[in-house]
Amino acid sequence: WQDATWLCLALQFLARGCSPREKLLRDRSLYIARSCQEIRAHYFEFEDGLYYLTTENGVVAGWQWGGWTLVASVHENNIYGKCTLGDRWTSQQGSNPFRPEGDGNWVNMNTFGKAEGATADDYKNPGYYDIKTRFLSQYGGNLYELFHRYPVKYIAGAPLINNGPSIPIVYDHGDKQTTKAFYGPYAQREFEPSFISFRAINWEWAAMAICCGTKPKGGQVDAYCISLRWPQNSVGDFTSFAWNGYGNHKGWSVSKDMLEAAVLLFYR
Repeated sequence: WQDATWLCLALQFLARGCSPREKLLRDRSLYIARSCQEIRAHYFEFEDGLYYLTTENGVVAGWQWGGWTLVASVHENNIYGKCTLGDRWTSQQGSNPFRPEGDGNWVNMNTFGKAEGATADDYKNPGYYDIKTRFLSQYGGNLYELFHRYPVKYIAGAPLINNGPSIPIVYDHGDKQTTKAFYGPYAQREFEPSFISFRAINWEWAAMAICCGTKPKGGQVDAYCISLRWPQNSVGDFTSFAWNGYGNHKGWSVSKDMLEAAVLLFYR
């Protein structure tokens, strides 16, 4: 999309016009803002869509939309392929006990994917480590800083004792019961709904990055949290979500809606 914008600018000099979509993106590229919230406040733009943001060191990138800033997404491209191509948030290199942090994308400045494809492929842009949000102010201001304090790696600590923070959430849509219902019947006994939790550790001392809508009360966190680091066994981004069958919502298995969903991570 960014390439299309600059192509449009070049074509103008050749007396060719831009499409309305290209013109819109070109106009948005002239904004100078560090977040979507700044675009709303300074340029009075309230329409959802892709906008260009400027990082702290002045780099311009086309990545976000709306008053919330999309910084990353996690999805499971193949529930049967463990630590294979596409498992960017765990490891694409297979199991390796000498790499306890896997690919390390929770704590590095790598970027990948495209905003417009964030629901179909893993995505991470510079806002992940560059933007600060009040929601995580106690933990460095963003996920990059939080996971430096609570590393997602094998033997990061003991289950429950060394888990990272669990923060209550407020629902715009749904409630604690609808959240709970997405997960398997066995998993529902293991957590308290209406929280977002970070760096949850299972009984084998392997760390999960994020628990969406849940606060662990037990150690089977791979059944309801994402991105497991466990070098002794092959894992994936949605590790045990299909433990008792694909999307059948039995035992530890989540619903099909949850298994085929993407986790979108926004800052505001």
